[in-house]
Formats: sequence, C-alpha cells, structure tokens
Amino acid sequence: MLTEQQVKDAVGEIVDPFLNRSLNETDAIKEISIKEEKKHISVKVAVAKTGTSEQLSLQSTIVEKLKEIGAATVGIRFIEFTPEELAPFRAEQKNDGNLLTSLNPPQFIAVASGKGGVGKSTVSVNLAISLARLGKKVGLIDADIYGFSVPDMMGITQRPTVQGERIIPVERLGVKVISMGFFVEDNSPVIWRGPMLGKMLTSFFTEVEWGELDYLLLDLPPGTGDIALDIHSMLPSCKEVIITTPHPTAAFVAARAGAMALKTDHEVIGVVENMSFFESKLTGEKEYVFGKGGGQKLAEELQTKLLGQLPLSQPDWNEEDFAPSVYDKSHRLGKVYKEIAQKVADICEQNVYN
Repeated sequence: MLTEQQVKDAVGEIVDPFLNRSLNETDAIKEISIKEEKKHISVKVAVAKTGTSEQLSLQSTIVEKLKEIGAATVGIRFIEFTPEELAPFRAEQKNDGNLLTSLNPPQFIAVASGKGGVGKSTVSVNLAISLARLGKKVGLIDADIYGFSVPDMMGITQRPTVQGERIIPVERLGVKVISMGFFVEDNSPVIWRGPMLGKMLTSFFTEVEWGELDYLLLDLPPGTGDIALDIHSMLPSCKEVIITTPHPTAAFVAARAGAMALKTDHEVIGVVENMSFFESKLTGEKEYVFGKGGGQKLAEELQTKLLGQLPLSQPDWNEEDFAPSVYDKSHRLGKVYKEIAQKVADICEQNVYN
C-alpha cells in the first residue's frame, strides 16, 4: 500500500531547477492524494516559475520517480511560490546573469509588427529611450537578426566589450543595447539558419551582463517566423506592443502578430499607430496619407488599447551627438513617445502589484 511518506521520499530529493534546492528543502510538496485501488498518485508542487521548459523537465522526473514506487498513473498540479515564500531564496540566489532562469527578471516587452516598413524599430528605439527618460533602467535587444538596424538608428559607433566570459552591452542615451549588428563586419548579410540564430538569441539572454533592469525591450523581426517563435517559447511571461500604420492592409497583417502573441499566452498590452498623418508646418492641415482608423480597429480586434498615434515627422539631427532616428524629448513626437512610455509603464506596474 502506497503512503504519503513514500511519495515524499521518492520525490523530495529532486532538485528545483530554479532554486537549486531539493523539493524537501523548499517545502514544495503542498498536497498528496493517493487512490490505492487505481494506483493513482496526485501531487501539488510549488515552483518559482510556471509555464517553463524547466517545469516540464521537473514534471517528467517526478512522474518517473512515482512510477518507480508503483504508481500506475500520476497527476501533477504546479503552482507558484508566493513572493514571501521566495524571499529567502532570492536573497541567497547567486546572480549568474541568466535572464531566462532569474528569479528577478526584468519586464520583457516585445515590439512586433505583421510586416516590415511600418517603423517598428523606430518605435522600439524611442520607446526604450522614453522609458529611460522616465527614470527606468532599460535594455534593448535588436532581435531583428536579419534586418538589424538599432545601432545605426541610435548613432552607436562602439562595440560591446568582453569581461571574463560576459558580454558588456553598449550603453547609449540611457539604454543598454545588444544587436547582431555588433557581431558582423561591414554590414555583411546574415546567412545563418534557424538553429544558429536561436543560439545567438539565447546568448543575448544568458551571456550578456545586463545588470539590474526594469524593462528589457525586444525589437522583433516583422511577421511570425522562426525568430519570433523562439522568443515566444523562451519568454512565456513577455508582454507585446504591436506596431501598425493606419492602412487597412497593414493593420490586417499586424493582426497575425497579435494573434500569435495571444496563442502563446503573451499579453498584448497595446497598439501603436505609426505614420498616422502628415501635418503641414505652413497651414497646419492634416493629410491622412495612409488612410485612417487602422490602429484603433486593430486594438479593438485584439481587445487591447491604442497607446498612441505618431504622425509623420523627421527627428531634428544633432551633428555633435548624431542619432538619426531618435526624437529629442522636446520634439513633438518625443512628447508623444513619453506619453506612450508612461502608459506602458503604468500597465506593466499595475500588473505587477495586482
């Protein structure tokens, strides 16, 4: 006859993949139920983070151990430790710089679009800088590995350095930046296949010395290809901002990126409509070059908010501190980006405290 003690003995020495302690040490086994006639064992187990590949591996190990002691079938329910339960382990946890397993990760925000040419990277750059202007600690990954452009947009001329086995990102305008563009010569094309790109993305999360961050933004490639899928599988708790233009076709295609986010349990926190209109400096008249209403319609379809509308306007270039795609905080669009950044921060922080 199976007993609760046998169950505890069987699984109690399994090591929690996040806390590096046994399940007995973390008091992770919360409930045990045994149906002797069916040789079925049910357990409720607490872990630091649910919905991860580490959880799946832990699940397989628990099932294997329980079948070794005679269980015919096993049911496992995972829950997350409360912040109070995690507090002692956070204090002890060695900070190895791996954002994928950290107990104190930043808020990941992916910036996505259904197609190219809608200004997604421009929005990524200016949103990151605007969050930094709000006093946030911000990092930016140029995850558009085939079409990297962030370093040029921000006027970055230096390369990351290496200290020991860690890559030190470039800091510019208050934002820590890493990009595939830092690792190719003379604007060479990237001809790697998917698995190699996946390894590069993983290294951006695990081998870069980001330090303490509030937000880590990811400028995704357009569409719903392999790189975007890799990001979705790596970061189950990522939030997304979808970029579109007012044109109905752009909004229709952008809806695919939003649908992909929702299917992979990413939260779409808002839509930004870029190139909303052109306003004449002479007359003040607005011309809706790409049509009207695409951003609002997309937000309604994805059941989220329209965070802001950005008119067509060129940044004021500063030859001494050249950043060709960055809007100054006093620029009209710089002010709009600040409003969008504040909305993003409010949404993220509300989710944290609720």
